[in-house]
Amino acid sequence: MTEPPGAPEASRRCTAREAIALVATDFTDFTDFTDFTELPAPDSPGSYGPDGPLAWQGYDASRARAAGRTGEEESVVCGTAAIGGEDGGTTTAVLIAFEFGFLGGSLGERTGDRLEAAHTYAREHRLPVVSLVATGGSRMQEGMRALVQLQRVARQSALTRAARLPQIAVLRDPTTGGGWATLGAGADVILALPGAQVGFAGSRVRPPDADPAAYTAEAQCAAGAVDAVVPERELPAALALWLRLLSNPSTDPVPPPPALGDAGLPATGWEAVRAARAPQRPRAEAYLDAFLIHRAAISGDRCGGSDEGMLCGFGVRAEDGRTVAYAAQTGTATRPAGYRTATRLIRLADQLRIPVLTLVDTPGAANDAEAERQGAGAAIAELFGAVAAAETPVTTLLIGEGGSGGALALAAPDNTWATPDSYFSVIAPELAAAILKRPAAEVRATADQLHIRPQDLVELGVVRGVVEPLRSPEPSASPAPPAS
Repeated sequence: MTEPPGAPEASRRCTAREAIALVATDFTDFTDFTDFTELPAPDSPGSYGPDGPLAWQGYDASRARAAGRTGEEESVVCGTAAIGGEDGGTTTAVLIAFEFGFLGGSLGERTGDRLEAAHTYAREHRLPVVSLVATGGSRMQEGMRALVQLQRVARQSALTRAARLPQIAVLRDPTTGGGWATLGAGADVILALPGAQVGFAGSRVRPPDADPAAYTAEAQCAAGAVDAVVPERELPAALALWLRLLSNPSTDPVPPPPALGDAGLPATGWEAVRAARAPQRPRAEAYLDAFLIHRAAISGDRCGGSDEGMLCGFGVRAEDGRTVAYAAQTGTATRPAGYRTATRLIRLADQLRIPVLTLVDTPGAANDAEAERQGAGAAIAELFGAVAAAETPVTTLLIGEGGSGGALALAAPDNTWATPDSYFSVIAPELAAAILKRPAAEVRATADQLHIRPQDLVELGVVRGVVEPLRSPEPSASPAPPAS
């Protein structure tokens, strides 16, 4: 069958051990598990009578046939492996790999036993958890005894999160039902293989008129529920990078990056506005490229949306190799999904004790009708709260426009710095003049009255200082002279 134009790449349906072999280091073929140590299956005394907890006729025979086909005794294989990147470094992780060939990778009571044991081992040995998910959901033959395993899995995931250990999910084909709604969607970072079927509703229980394209990895990524769709050949390196980034805590705050522009301090408020709005001014991407290496992005707010104007993720600081979380506005009006994604980033960094750098650059929050319907006020409030509550250090650099509360929500109290080509204002000067019923000719005078220049912000105590440009021999962040 020929795929229609633009159809996603089909995901290869592999076994649990093939999935492990794909991501773990030192594998030469699917039978050489030199770097994978399988965890022993936990004892489950009395959990099953003949044909399971419901005495479902033929269940034992179905399990026996599944075991004969797959060589596995349950629908998950759990163990530890070293995940390595191109630089030769490795991170040991607990791997949970689903075997779809065993009763559709379904979750039963003994599956729950193994998942609980894997998370317990991870916490006892301070290891991250990587779930290679391929499941059709809960096991019919065990009824509610199967369904309540989702609560058990959620509890284990919550305990692992409370232990400040990262959890990464890799969505294989298919990932549906409770497996998607717990191990998949509940992970800190979610990667998916191209073309994988991903959705809460499996193919046999969807409405007959449902669009199949909505239940794909690509659709879930577009809707903000998946961070990245990663081709199989790139998955080992991507997973190794994520494990390295998320397993590198630090308690020291990030110093603000040096300024990349060549502008001097503005003489007037309107000059500050023009410098911040200049098309050639360095933007967030330039600052991130100069400050961080080996970046990996998170995408989406997990609520159905994403905003290309808010860049979020983790990277390595070139100077000292520390992991830094970043949330950076790109100069556009920030949408509710952007604020929610930044909130998610800051809370994850706080959980893992990774310092945060935020880059402020927006004319303000998007204020169109659709933004209001998407909950702009609530999204901004959540971000204010996440920054205020963060125990990990947050550093902010104002690199362009700082438009009202839509910009301030991303700024760290008492640790915000500014570049010479930036400004921060309670509202844009044009809008301030309109609110005050002033003619357009008074916009420039209004900009001066607002005291929005970088040096004004230092004098007002709003920012700590103005960072020096990169061209200086030793770039540093130093207080600006007082306004004249």
